[in-house]
Amino acid sequence: MSLPHTPGVSGVTATPTSARRRWAGLVFISVAVALIIVDSTIINVAIPSIVDDLAITSTQVQWVQESYTLVFAALLLVFGTLADRFGRRRILILGVIVFAASSVFAALAQTGELLILARLVQGVGGAMVLPTTLSIINATFRGRDRGIAFAIWGSTIGGMVAVGPLLGGWLTTYFSWRWAFGINVPLGIIIVVGVLVFVLESKDAGEPRRIDVVGAVLSVITSASLVFGLIEGRTYGWWFTNNPPTVGGWTWPHDISIIPFVFLVTAVSGVAFIYWGLYRQRAGKTTLLAFSLFTIPSFRNGNIAALIVSLGEFGIILSLPLWLQNVLGYDALQTGFVLLALALGSFVASGVSGAFGNKISPETIVRFGILAEIIGVAGLGLVVTAQSSWLVVVPFLFVYGIGVGLATAQLTGVVLKDVPVAQSGQGSGTSSTARQIGSALGIAVLGTVLFTSVGASLDAKLAEIPGLPAETQSQIVDAVVDSAGSVIPSLEEQSPELADAAREAFSDGTRYSAYAAAGFLVLGFLATLRLSGTAPHAEPRPEDAAPGERIPAAQASGEPV
Repeated sequence: MSLPHTPGVSGVTATPTSARRRWAGLVFISVAVALIIVDSTIINVAIPSIVDDLAITSTQVQWVQESYTLVFAALLLVFGTLADRFGRRRILILGVIVFAASSVFAALAQTGELLILARLVQGVGGAMVLPTTLSIINATFRGRDRGIAFAIWGSTIGGMVAVGPLLGGWLTTYFSWRWAFGINVPLGIIIVVGVLVFVLESKDAGEPRRIDVVGAVLSVITSASLVFGLIEGRTYGWWFTNNPPTVGGWTWPHDISIIPFVFLVTAVSGVAFIYWGLYRQRAGKTTLLAFSLFTIPSFRNGNIAALIVSLGEFGIILSLPLWLQNVLGYDALQTGFVLLALALGSFVASGVSGAFGNKISPETIVRFGILAEIIGVAGLGLVVTAQSSWLVVVPFLFVYGIGVGLATAQLTGVVLKDVPVAQSGQGSGTSSTARQIGSALGIAVLGTVLFTSVGASLDAKLAEIPGLPAETQSQIVDAVVDSAGSVIPSLEEQSPELADAAREAFSDGTRYSAYAAAGFLVLGFLATLRLSGTAPHAEPRPEDAAPGERIPAAQASGEPV
């Protein structure tokens, strides 16, 4: 497909464009971000319906989430570099097209395996979209305008994290979970048209950079093996083999589980990726990851904080909808309304952040945001029981949303504020990768905490029921865990006592998952203490310069393109 190409600029050359067109372009860029973020969260409230319809297991539940996030994280760096080379708008549009097309296949999937495959392709499209939106903003806005643009971009992410479940709940309740994917098609068309009209092309000036194929392969192996090990560890055994994996006619033959070997692959490929990148950098060749950017303190420390914070932020979004529907008995739409409190908190925070953005350093705002997230998530852990209602959940979700809104946008600005525009694609790709790896690890780690805790807690509770055979006990535990709790309502028909035990066990798992998320957020907060606390400053724009005044190239290169 040949896309219209408007000559782009980079370096110190820039094509002036009206402020109105620039901000209109930001609207469609934000909608593009909303599309991929909504899709990563819209699935949460639809999972129980998908479990019932496609009969997928709890491991497949994690993979429906993880397949998207994993590919997303693994390819962000690749497409950040490709966007700088071939054009940011072009990659953005191609990404939206791939994303919308794969959404059709997801909506039509008849098995869990086909749905996971469609989610994998969706991840490719999402990986094309997210870093290009960041690099377009980085190249289009400067100074105070850039801060506002990042705030809009960040608040869009924070808000969509909760709007996704609301939209997914409405579509699932009144139509079908399949429409949670089908809605991406008309939105994709609107985005493509808007971006073609209002966003001009931009790419690196000078000779195009060659793609580091070896680095790309090593990064994919590292992230894929890490997440695979974290998700499948409870199935195959963390050290000794519980359930040997089978591929075709071959079965894993050893008593030692395959998982330690998978983690060994993670370590070896991760070290190889770093050494290979440093080797290419010393040789003057392009690298997938701009290692030189890690000499910038704000970039290095900000990405570390973003990874850890994302691990705590998004992991809880997996367990909470399952608990609301399978334990409290809410339908998908009611669950979406409960999670709407998170969106409201995020939008409130974006207003507060904008009002104080020029008075308080962005690093300080980030810290306040993470503290609010810790309070919100830990509070959820305190109030989650089998007898809870939405009245005790919503206040903590609102506080959590405020934290997400404060931290997300400002942390993005902190990470990229000192990155040269010529490397904006790599910089934004690295920033997005840090977040997505954190999200993938959050889903894997906190999902494992959830289902492992549910199994252990339910096993202990069933052991206290007199006359219950051990075989029946094991079958009930496996059924509850494998179905991600969706069999709990059917247990009520067989035995209210068994159903109550399952509800209490699932509440225990959700509570432990929340506490684990709060723990990771505490680590994220500690990581932000290494960020400098400098006050925000407005960078000069060329059109504002006095006659004869020279604007630094790094700033001029960031002008509207």
